[in-house]
Amino acid sequence: MHVFANPVGAGSLWFDNLATADGTPVAYDPQARAFLPMPPFCVNREVIGCNWIAPEQGAFCRSCAMTALAPDTSIPNAMPNWAQTEAAKRWVLDNLGRWHWFRPEDPGTRPVFHMLAEGPTPVPMGHAGGVVTISVAEADPVLSTTRREALEEPYRTMIGHMRHEIAHMLWWRLSLREDFLTAFRTMFGDERVDYPTALERHYHDGPPPGWRASFLTSYASAHPHEDWAETAAHLLHLTDISDSFVAAGLSSPELPSSGWEPYMEPDAERLIHVAASLVAGVNHVNRSMGLSDLYPFVLSETALRKLVFVHGWLRRGAQGL
Repeated sequence: MHVFANPVGAGSLWFDNLATADGTPVAYDPQARAFLPMPPFCVNREVIGCNWIAPEQGAFCRSCAMTALAPDTSIPNAMPNWAQTEAAKRWVLDNLGRWHWFRPEDPGTRPVFHMLAEGPTPVPMGHAGGVVTISVAEADPVLSTTRREALEEPYRTMIGHMRHEIAHMLWWRLSLREDFLTAFRTMFGDERVDYPTALERHYHDGPPPGWRASFLTSYASAHPHEDWAETAAHLLHLTDISDSFVAAGLSSPELPSSGWEPYMEPDAERLIHVAASLVAGVNHVNRSMGLSDLYPFVLSETALRKLVFVHGWLRRGAQGL
């Protein structure tokens, strides 16, 4: 994610800012990829702190307009959890916009989001027919940590959930192309294998022996659909970590150049090599503070090939779909 210029003075702005350091209200324009100091602001600005501009006064921004179902705000903590969930959605949509997904120049279907609060029963997250269902309760750090431990998932954040579930929707978009399906099945396997049965087997028996040689995560081994979604999410992790590293003014001998743009990098293997080198260093820094690794995963040769495959399709896939 870039660091942005202040439109009314000195200093920088971060992606989630609602105002400059001197208190001037600003909002992010995802089309211009810049902050503006004037309305119209998203109607959700006062509701959940949305900091994007709207097409007209009293309207939703591009991101909030994709939310067709908001959570029941009578459920405890639903509002703050929803605000954090929408912030994660804006972040991921802006990431994907770097490859033209869901922007005005993309003629394809946009995702529709159902944001649900949890009562006594957990909300299953997922995608079906262009609809992405998200449990906003997962924005709660205690709940997220509890489920991370219970499910043995070393990384579990709302941005991670957004990347994973939107990746399912991107697969749905790309599957309209026969050439994609043929290539996908060669790389990931046949997604027509019964999905509920595969998930039941995964949760009952666990991942197959030696899964780390072929998959990024144990969950990716459950079914080709999950392998795609996990791989696509990880490609976004690695690309955006690299982009944020450069935007923050940090340097490394691994960077191809001082003005390198990870989202513009056509060579997927180079991108992933640089990203893997950067996260190894940041992991080391985190350990000095007793924190968990930022990116606690190992990239096998097979996982690398899958990341390269996903990179090729996501960089070119928004046009004409």
